[in-house]
Amino acid sequence: MTFTLRVHDRIAGIGREAWDACASPTGDPFVSFDFLDACEASGSAVPAQGWAGRHLALEDADGRVIGVMPLWLKGHSQGEYVFDHSWADAYERAGGCYYPKLLGAVPFTPVTGPRFLAHQDADVATVREALLQGALTLAERLGVSSLHVNFPTRDDWNAMGEAGLLKRQDMQYVWRNGGYATFDDFLSALSSNRRKTIRRERREAQAGLDIRILTGADLQPGHWDAFFGFYMDTGSRKWGRPYLTRDFFTRIGDTMADRIALVMAFRDGRPIAGALNLIGRDALYGRQWGCLEDVPFLHFELCYYRAIDFAIERGLSRVEAGAQGEHKIARGYLPSPVYSAHYIADPALRGPVADYLERERPAVDAEILGLTEELSPFRRDPG
Repeated sequence: MTFTLRVHDRIAGIGREAWDACASPTGDPFVSFDFLDACEASGSAVPAQGWAGRHLALEDADGRVIGVMPLWLKGHSQGEYVFDHSWADAYERAGGCYYPKLLGAVPFTPVTGPRFLAHQDADVATVREALLQGALTLAERLGVSSLHVNFPTRDDWNAMGEAGLLKRQDMQYVWRNGGYATFDDFLSALSSNRRKTIRRERREAQAGLDIRILTGADLQPGHWDAFFGFYMDTGSRKWGRPYLTRDFFTRIGDTMADRIALVMAFRDGRPIAGALNLIGRDALYGRQWGCLEDVPFLHFELCYYRAIDFAIERGLSRVEAGAQGEHKIARGYLPSPVYSAHYIADPALRGPVADYLERERPAVDAEILGLTEELSPFRRDPG
C-alpha cells in the first residue's frame, strides 16, 4: 500500500474531524483532539515551554488520514513521568547532546493509552508500523539523540520491542471494580481492620463539608477558578513549576465537560479543595488535586473514595490514580505495570541503557508482587 506521512507542528493543523476519526474509537479522553488542542492552544505545551509539536498524520493513497500520532520535539524531560534524567546527565558528561529528543506521549499525563491511533477502517498493526517507522525516520532526519514513547498500551509496547526499541517498565496504582454495586460492597472485600479505618477516614474527612462531584453542565467558570487556585498551590509546594495554564481548564471545561468529573469540597459555600478526574470509556482517570485547608483524610476522600463511588455508579471497570504513593494500596489501589519504549541513536548510550533496563524490569515485577502480597488490604483466601 502507498502511504504519505505528514508532520504537523500543531494538532489543529490536522483538524478535529481527521484526528478524532482515529482517536475516538479508543475511548481515551487524553488522545482526543480537544484535550491535546487545549494543551497547545492554552500555551501549556508549546515550543516556549519545551514542547514543540511534530505530530504525525498518515494518509492513504486517496489523501484520507488513516492514522495519527501525538509527537513532540522536547528540550527537556519535564512533565513526562518517565524519568530519563540520569541518561541525559551521563550522555552529556561524556560529551553527547541528549536534547532535543522526540517524545510520543500526552503532555503532563502519566496515563496508559494508545500512542498509534488508527482509523476504524484501517488495519491497526499496519498503521502502527507505519507511524513508528515514520517517527524513527523523523528522529534520524532531525539528528536527535532519541525517540521515547511513554505510557503505551501493552500491545504497542510489545510491538515496539519487536521493532528494536528498548522496553522499560514501571508501576502505578489502580483500583479495579469487582462487580460492586455499592461502596459497602467494595468494603466487604477488605479485611476488617481496613474497613474500619476507611469508614473512620471518610467520617472525619466529610465532617462539616459539602462534597459534590460536578460534571457536564454543572461545571461553571467559578469552579475552574477555584480549582486552578488549588492546582497552583499544590504545584508550587510540591514541584515548583505547575505546567497547565488557567486557559487550559477553561478549554477542557468548554469542550469536554461530559468527560470530566470534578470533585469539590465546600465549607459554608466556599470551595476549599478539589480533585480533577477524566472519564474514559471504561475507566476514571485521577489527575490533579489541591486544597486550601489542611483537613485530615480529605485527600483520600476526594481523590480515592469519591472516585471509587463514581466508578461503581457508572459501572466503570477501574480507577487509575496516577504515579507514586504506596498509601494508595491500603485504600484498594493495587500496583500495576506501566510501560515505555526507547530508541537511542548512539550505541555508546544505547548499550548501557539496555543493560540497565534488562535488570530494572524484573526488579519492578518483583516489587509489584512484593507490595501486593505485603500491603494488600483485601481479605485473604484461606486456601
